[in-house]
Amino acid sequence: MKRPIQRLLPLLAFWPVITGGLSARAYDALYEQPPVNYSSTQPAGPVAKLQAAMDAGEVMLDRRDEQVFLRALLRELNIPVESQVLVFSKTSQQNSRISPATPRAIYFNDDVYVGWVQGGIVEIADPSPGLGVTFHTLDHRDLEKPLQFERPATCLDCHAGSRVNNLPGVMVRSVFPDERGQPILSQGSFVTGHASPMTERWGGWYVTGRHGDARHLGNATAREVAHGAELDVNPGANRTNLSPYFNTRPYLTDSSDIVALMVLEHQCEMQNLLVQAAIHTRVALHRQTMLRQELGEPPTDELVGSGLIVANSQAEKIVRHLLFTDEILLPDGGISGRPDFQTAFQRNARRDESGRSLKDFDLQNRLFRHRCSYMIYSSAFADLPVQLKEKVYARLLEVLDGNPGTGARTRLGIAERQAIKEILVATKKDFAEFVLRKE
Repeated sequence: MKRPIQRLLPLLAFWPVITGGLSARAYDALYEQPPVNYSSTQPAGPVAKLQAAMDAGEVMLDRRDEQVFLRALLRELNIPVESQVLVFSKTSQQNSRISPATPRAIYFNDDVYVGWVQGGIVEIADPSPGLGVTFHTLDHRDLEKPLQFERPATCLDCHAGSRVNNLPGVMVRSVFPDERGQPILSQGSFVTGHASPMTERWGGWYVTGRHGDARHLGNATAREVAHGAELDVNPGANRTNLSPYFNTRPYLTDSSDIVALMVLEHQCEMQNLLVQAAIHTRVALHRQTMLRQELGEPPTDELVGSGLIVANSQAEKIVRHLLFTDEILLPDGGISGRPDFQTAFQRNARRDESGRSLKDFDLQNRLFRHRCSYMIYSSAFADLPVQLKEKVYARLLEVLDGNPGTGARTRLGIAERQAIKEILVATKKDFAEFVLRKE
């Protein structure tokens, strides 16, 4: 069955444009102002630590073979190869190398994202304290030159644009790709997350796994017609083998797992919310300090006035997403992917005495069994200003105790709320300490 679509639907894009220096527009951006000073502050995340180790001769990456090099890089960044997902739309700096026959691979853990395309450079997004997500490239192809991560400023032209609320972030987008992988721009695009319907996901992506009667936009190309774009959604459904589409041998695995894709969508949105909330709160605290100095008032670390309003608003947004408030129901019969991704994803799961974890999958009705995001353990969450983190914990505890108030409406039942609270108390020390102070 062929379905004409009037508008563009969701797919993922990292680092679409990376060249040159900082654009003039970025200097006026919120993230370029004190106290963040994004572009003038040196990152201190995983990439910076790996560069220091390479400079000191403590880490050497074998560059004689692309696969060997990529595996070694992922190992140093603690990213599982099983996280591989594949995007064939031309939505990257390296468009000339990307096509349905040569998709770009994305690998990720809870904090870091790596993009690789055959014969190209490596693209990395990682978290840095006080800055949020920072963007890097690594050209490993000239064996005569030392490995050096670069931080191209114009990544921000897309990765700090309107799709990420004008603050540095990562995104999952869906497009209608033509037979070359070129997005049909007349159809627009959407950013996707755990609230997006299946029918709007993964245009321009390869997808492996089972999903029953539900349909997505993956594993297919579109053609432009008079009143939109036409794409046949049926041949690409419930695919477990990608070899009919392209040669999978150059890649580290032969899959682009449906579960990994859904985890990635949730994670990108959650990470963006955490980073954006941290920046807004830091700026509010800084402005509050400057204002009190001008008024001759004594300094305080407590948020007051407009700063308090900002923190409360950001905490509400974080808690809503943490608890999967708007998550869609999975299709009848659920979804299934390859167990190797799920095993790799759960290697760092924090479990309570009963063996429960926020990384336990459901996959029948929803993505996770316990609907509180594992991103509460992430670097992005740890980097929240303490004043904001206290607001988040207060709101989260209020909801888990059954007092949702007017915000953070949730579908969590009593048993699930109790299970989440018990898991968090057992596995997250600062939350357990907060609960003790409040009870």
